[in-house]
Amino acid sequence: MKRTLTRSEIRARASVFANKYQYTQYEKGEAQTFYNDFFKVFGLERFGNAMFERYINKVNNRHHGFIDLLWPKVLLAEHKSLGYDLDKALEQAEDYVIELPQHERPQCVLACNFQKFLLIDLDSRQRREFTLSELPEKTELFDFMRGIHRRDFTAQDPVSIHASEIMGSVYDGLVSNGYPEHDAAYFLTKLTFCFFADDAGIFDPRGIMQEYLEDTREDGSDLGTRLMGLFDILNTPEEQRLKNTPQDLAQFPYINGRIFKSAHKIPQFDSKARTSLLKAAAFDWAVVSPAIFGSLFQSVMNKKERRAAGAHYTTEENIMKVIRPLFLDELTRKLDEILSKKTENLGQIKAFQKMLARIKILDPACGSGNFLIISYRELRRLETRAILEIHDPTEQRLNVEGMSKMNVGQFYGMEINEFSAKIAEVSLWMMDHLMNRELGAKFGMSYARIPLGKSPTIKNVDALEVDWNTIIPSDMCSYVCGNPPFGGSKRIEKKKRDQIKVISGLTSGVGNLDYVTCWFIKAAQYISAQAQIGFVATNSISQGEQVGQFWPLVYKNGVDISFAHESFKWGSEAKGKAQVHVIIVGLAKKGALIGRSKRMFYYEETKTFESNPAHISAYMLGSPHQLPIVFKSPKPLNNLPKIADGAVPLDGGNLTLTDGQREDLIRAEPESSLFIRPFIDAGDFIDGKQRWILYLQDVELASIKSKFPCVMKCVDATRKYRKSCKREATRDMADRPASFAWGVIPESTFLLIPRVTSERRKYIPIGYMEPPSLTSNSSMVLENADLSIFGLLTSWMHMIWVNTVGGRLEQRYRYSAGIIYNTFPVPESPLDSLRPLAQRILNARNSHPTLTIGEMYDTKTMPANLLNAHKRLDRAVEKLYRKEPFQSDRDRLVYLLQRYGTMRQKNQTLDKPPKTKRRRRSSVT
Repeated sequence: MKRTLTRSEIRARASVFANKYQYTQYEKGEAQTFYNDFFKVFGLERFGNAMFERYINKVNNRHHGFIDLLWPKVLLAEHKSLGYDLDKALEQAEDYVIELPQHERPQCVLACNFQKFLLIDLDSRQRREFTLSELPEKTELFDFMRGIHRRDFTAQDPVSIHASEIMGSVYDGLVSNGYPEHDAAYFLTKLTFCFFADDAGIFDPRGIMQEYLEDTREDGSDLGTRLMGLFDILNTPEEQRLKNTPQDLAQFPYINGRIFKSAHKIPQFDSKARTSLLKAAAFDWAVVSPAIFGSLFQSVMNKKERRAAGAHYTTEENIMKVIRPLFLDELTRKLDEILSKKTENLGQIKAFQKMLARIKILDPACGSGNFLIISYRELRRLETRAILEIHDPTEQRLNVEGMSKMNVGQFYGMEINEFSAKIAEVSLWMMDHLMNRELGAKFGMSYARIPLGKSPTIKNVDALEVDWNTIIPSDMCSYVCGNPPFGGSKRIEKKKRDQIKVISGLTSGVGNLDYVTCWFIKAAQYISAQAQIGFVATNSISQGEQVGQFWPLVYKNGVDISFAHESFKWGSEAKGKAQVHVIIVGLAKKGALIGRSKRMFYYEETKTFESNPAHISAYMLGSPHQLPIVFKSPKPLNNLPKIADGAVPLDGGNLTLTDGQREDLIRAEPESSLFIRPFIDAGDFIDGKQRWILYLQDVELASIKSKFPCVMKCVDATRKYRKSCKREATRDMADRPASFAWGVIPESTFLLIPRVTSERRKYIPIGYMEPPSLTSNSSMVLENADLSIFGLLTSWMHMIWVNTVGGRLEQRYRYSAGIIYNTFPVPESPLDSLRPLAQRILNARNSHPTLTIGEMYDTKTMPANLLNAHKRLDRAVEKLYRKEPFQSDRDRLVYLLQRYGTMRQKNQTLDKPPKTKRRRRSSVT
């Protein structure tokens, strides 16, 4: 009886086949040999099964045709030369199928041009497209040729969120039945590894795991016990297993105790949970991206936990944005340089491989391990390139397993969530197997590195509470990378706030720092002279007051920015994925950056551009010169008039009135209209709405108590509200219920500048108001603002400043006095020429009385005459700064930051008291 080939043997044969035909291009004379060898890959003979050049009569109204290869009821192949359109070949093949008698019609149709395969299942209409070099990893698609139909290997998106949701439902089912969450987490990681092993060739033949699960009772009552028995077998070496071990268990290999040694309770399944488990097993886990394990983890966390942890899971594309400039591009360049040399370079290649084996990578917030997994994969692929130069793939009897010097023991992680830490560890072992298989395929072999030897070091700890040297000594660590928890500064609980305070060493201003800053500071303190850092962070650490507080703490450790990506929208591969704007920052010791090019990545629409500036600023901006950090200033450094907050009534809404409430009050107490003023907050101004407020600042309350009982009722309600407040300063104001807490009451024409406005607007909509109107502290107030100042503040140059040095509320613009207005570098030239252009903007607004100012400034609805007026003003403002036109917004920003540096230095000089000459003491001889 002929022996059936194992999955590993088939992959090895497929690799030899792919190497043999890698340069074949022309159909004539080669196609038949190609298919004879193709059948042998699967242990089959073409002769006796399939025929060449099968004649077909009447094909789509043509007289006849010839099928290149036909295996009745199994496969029809149409073969073309390289470069031929395979979709057209496929159409031709399906025309042939229609003309075949029913008893000969095949299950699948194949179109091939030697280097590319296009396979269609005629029943399911599933289409599989892959290259010749990928064939060793796709041999399962041809199981139908071997008569194997026991499983439906449905091709899944490599990042199948649906698969992770199914696993999440398994977890939820276990926990809802009372199974401890800790045990469920470990149980799920074991299942994940088993599913992967079943599809990736660790379990051979493929599918034994699913068969084992299917051979359980439909009600699921025996499923938990059988799985625990399986885990025990996977943890037991073959020579130590009981002699009477059932065959359905004995067929599984020994993995090792690191995954399967931990003990936990036997879970109880019902029919619903069993169905979920079988669905999860039906996915093809061998082709799944490591990113799925992050989404797998996230799918079993509730939203509250996700927010608390600040967890954001990373796409493979975004991981590459970190690791390529951090180490991968440089290592690739080194290898390319070695391989390009014409002289003997075997020693250099071997040295390069040894260097790869010495690299050690730490992710101090590793989550489910995606950064470590992708880093390992890319480094292994570099090593494989080197190995292919050291060893001849055609040489026989090579020990493939001994070729690779790298292992998962080079990777270290810290993760506060126990389940995530376990997933990271298991996922690295999975990637190790995929890389071993990929290496083996290059040499026509296949091997599984089991029992598992080296292990990654993934510690279930809070990285902010431990010395990183206890995980890996800093002088051994090559790179620190990852995606630390984000967590905006305004919603951090006390424990994390305390951590920020300890790590930053700040005594004030800690409330402005985001949680992610802790990882930057600790990493900068940790790394040795040659190590480098690559982190993802929210763009908030490159905006607003936080820049001046945070970056000096990083720089003082002797590090500088080595590469950066400007702000871009962050994608995630998890359910309920985060949509935030982030930056990527690389850091290294200044000494290590000498002679090295820095790399700055910019985004324009869908394209990415790179530059190599001499310096990268804390605002993620490349420039030829060192750019200053903008610090909050209590007064204008630019000679502009002082700006102030709007009024803060602290009334609990009791003094403010809607139109209807105002009318009711005046109807009840007509003379109360003397106390009512227009009260316009930023939202009202932008949306064209109107509110009112009882203005009683200068009124004796005793005089209105009897005459205006309705007004007095509002005052008493305000007093009660202030007394109930937690803040002591507010309670102290309860005795003065008609007084505003703080802010300016304008006495002359003033500019209203909203503190927060939508990012959909190119310009912040600011405008003039007249007393007796007043505004709340949702706006800034600038009294007696000349038209020229209005023009300057509504210009694009000012908006660039707002965009860069101002903070953001989510993605909305957030205006402030200290960090934006007071620091904005104004032109040295007089502003008088801006008045008529500023008036043109006001005139354009007035020409659209039916539109709110919000509608006028929305980029989708901005009137043409208003936009043109702004463009004319923008050109005029830029000419006041310098005669040469600016080439880009980055050019404008670099100029403004340089001007700010000069302006700040000048103000510091002016603020210093004059030095007095010290009288020289006469010497006595």
